[in-house]
Amino acid sequence: MQSMTGFARIEGAAEGLSWIWEARSVNGKGLDIRSRLPHGLDLLEQAAREAADRHMARGNVTASLSINREATQSLVINREAFDQIVAMARELGDQEGVAPPSLDGLLRLPGVMETATQSNEPLDEETITALRAGLEDLMAALGANRAVEGGRLLAVMNQLLEEITGLVSAAEESAGAQPDHIRERLLAQIADMTQGQHPVTEERLAQEVTILATRADVREEIDRLKTHLEALRDLLGDEAAPGRRLGFLCQELLREANTLCSKSSETGLTAIGLDLKVAIDRLREQALNVE
Repeated sequence: MQSMTGFARIEGAAEGLSWIWEARSVNGKGLDIRSRLPHGLDLLEQAAREAADRHMARGNVTASLSINREATQSLVINREAFDQIVAMARELGDQEGVAPPSLDGLLRLPGVMETATQSNEPLDEETITALRAGLEDLMAALGANRAVEGGRLLAVMNQLLEEITGLVSAAEESAGAQPDHIRERLLAQIADMTQGQHPVTEERLAQEVTILATRADVREEIDRLKTHLEALRDLLGDEAAPGRRLGFLCQELLREANTLCSKSSETGLTAIGLDLKVAIDRLREQALNVE
């Protein structure tokens, strides 16, 4: 089982630069990949989608790349300042007693020589290939992290499954789920309301009691709950990505629990049904994170 929640970080370096790949994923209906890339590296966006598709099936994944270049420096001549100084030197050189300046002296004047930083050169093909390889490693690491989270999810879901199974057994064994008990309780309620005076025939009364008892019978809901729980056990033991089916089964479990509560007219069974709904809802929340 894989969770759809995960994080991974990969570092790399080449001559003159280093980089960091990071990826985060959260739950989603499908596989959605978003990339945050430096300017000029949009070509890696498709590679990110392909790498993610090889390692996961669902989730909202964000991959980001940061590059740190080792800036190279070089000396350049400020042509505007140099031309102005040369023109002034020529003008002064026409005067007697003024020696012409040397080139070495001109270059030493403030503002003539400047330092230029070169750090925006395009990346070579070898570096692009290394970044692609790092991207593949990133998605593999993210998939491995999601698998670890999936193991934790599986343990939590199995624990909730046992809790729900216990509640279903308690509901099945409760007096409010027994047809004979339902029938006796209905007869007692009718006798109490009519004070022993039956305005209808015994046969009609028996028919009405049977109809009411049938409507209050929760055995069918309990049977369906047990069937869904068995399907959940099989699904949690399956190696295939079960997220969508888990969500569907949780919805069905919640539907049956709601029906059980609406049919119940006994406080004990109703309390069990409410606890059942809470446990199923917790299971559904966990299932939302399963791939």
